[in-house]
Amino acid sequence: MENTNLENVTMNNTNTENLKTNEQLLEEKIFRSSEKIKQVIKEVHKKIVGQDDLIQSILVWLFAKWHILIEGVPGLAKTLTVDTLSKTLDLGFNRIQFTPDLLPSDLIWTEIFNQKSGEFLIKKGPIFNNFILADEINRAPSKVQSALLEAMAEKHITIWNDTFFLDNPFIVLATQNPIEHSGTYRLPEAQLDRFMMKVEIDYPSKNDEIDMYKKLNNKFDDIIIEKVLHKNDILEIQNILQEIYVSDNIFEYVSNLIDSTRNPEKYWLWDLKKYLSYGISPRWWISLISWAKVLALMDNRSYVIPEDIKKISKKVMWHRIALNYEAIANDIKIDDIVKIIMDWVNVI
Repeated sequence: MENTNLENVTMNNTNTENLKTNEQLLEEKIFRSSEKIKQVIKEVHKKIVGQDDLIQSILVWLFAKWHILIEGVPGLAKTLTVDTLSKTLDLGFNRIQFTPDLLPSDLIWTEIFNQKSGEFLIKKGPIFNNFILADEINRAPSKVQSALLEAMAEKHITIWNDTFFLDNPFIVLATQNPIEHSGTYRLPEAQLDRFMMKVEIDYPSKNDEIDMYKKLNNKFDDIIIEKVLHKNDILEIQNILQEIYVSDNIFEYVSNLIDSTRNPEKYWLWDLKKYLSYGISPRWWISLISWAKVLALMDNRSYVIPEDIKKISKKVMWHRIALNYEAIANDIKIDDIVKIIMDWVNVI
């Protein structure tokens, strides 16, 4: 009997030691990954001045395996930022300029006739790459916008009877010009919901703009961007995210945030109910938890805290809350709704 108890104690001690070892290994992997991400940001800043929020948002979006929508006036270095990031991450990059005469075949694929064989060959379009910048996506008609939907949702393209899988990682970054609406097409709700984050970028500060002029005036084209991460490193970070701990309180908090947009009266937000057409879908919940894990990793933590949720919730809510005509008549903005929800709904 005594030997049995001794064996049980020994087994328990061994399990505890293994558990500690696993925790230590996870912490080491998180530390290495967070340091690498800091190096990536430092490398990007060789060419990009400021735009810290945009750079961090793109990295979060990349590691969480979702897509992002960016709004900003022309000339704010959106394309240059994505191009520079793709180089330091050793990923392929294609920029597609959306125009009213663009066709789905220009985006996905086209057929080329081979005179020697007498057959039509499929030539893959620019969407077959890692980083896809859909510039001014709302300028193309809805059939072209919808051509992106299968790629964004399923990560593959169907051409006739054949299915072609896209590169991994595959991320779509779309831009919209907020000040020009002539000749544009509003994104359908189904596709808008596929963009898990909406980032609004503004003009740089005066000091940042002066630094930018100096950088452009000093052999800007000769700046060499070093490769910091590779595809395997990115896939490894995505696997590490699965080990980031999320407590029940965080799950409950996110659930309450979502439910407050559907049933605001349950949270004593009666005034909001008359302004909302519909609430947020469950897809928002999934993406928010994924992004919170990335923020925890970038902060060198193995667990998610409420601040991670609060930091990114606004960007995720912006394009998912639909206001009705009464809200428009009363000059109620999305920002007002989001602020009320974030201030009122607390962590349990």
